[in-house]
Amino acid sequence: MPQNRANMLIALGSNMSSDVGSPKEVLLKAVREIAQAGALIRAKSALFSTPAFPAGSGPDFVNAAISIDASWAPAEAIAVLHGIEAKLGRRRDVRWGQRIIDLDLLSHGALIRPDVATLRHWMSLPLDEQREKAPGQLILPHPRMHERAFVLVPLAEVAPDWVHPITRRTVLQMRDALPQDDLDAITALQ
Repeated sequence: MPQNRANMLIALGSNMSSDVGSPKEVLLKAVREIAQAGALIRAKSALFSTPAFPAGSGPDFVNAAISIDASWAPAEAIAVLHGIEAKLGRRRDVRWGQRIIDLDLLSHGALIRPDVATLRHWMSLPLDEQREKAPGQLILPHPRMHERAFVLVPLAEVAPDWVHPITRRTVLQMRDALPQDDLDAITALQ
């Protein structure tokens, strides 16, 4: 791998059909778009059916995760992902609402952005405050990834040994620490 490339982990989700097709087809198209934008897809998880988060906020999602190598700086990676979301029809009207596509940059190499204190703040924000507040800047790694089965189950297929810089746990350890009911609600799609 050239030195100017970084490994990134990306979570993908969709619970709305679009001109592209079903949520499953939207996710597959998003992966192709990420590759066409210059990323090398290192690994891709299966597609999973997952309950909408928060509960009752819409139809079930199709979720997946990918590991990529790309020469994008963090801000550039977000711009690429947001551009793909827009191209596929994503509108950012309602926080945690139904969406055609959601592409979340989970990690960018071993970077912590903007700093440990800010990351810890967003990691510990209570759920009711999460509904009302969103960070005005890029936070890496994703501040809620460690508690979301719809992220960790697919991610365990592509980066099981990735270690979170704050929790110091691997993806497998974080996944296995989740409530069994959360894990049981996720099913692999054929």
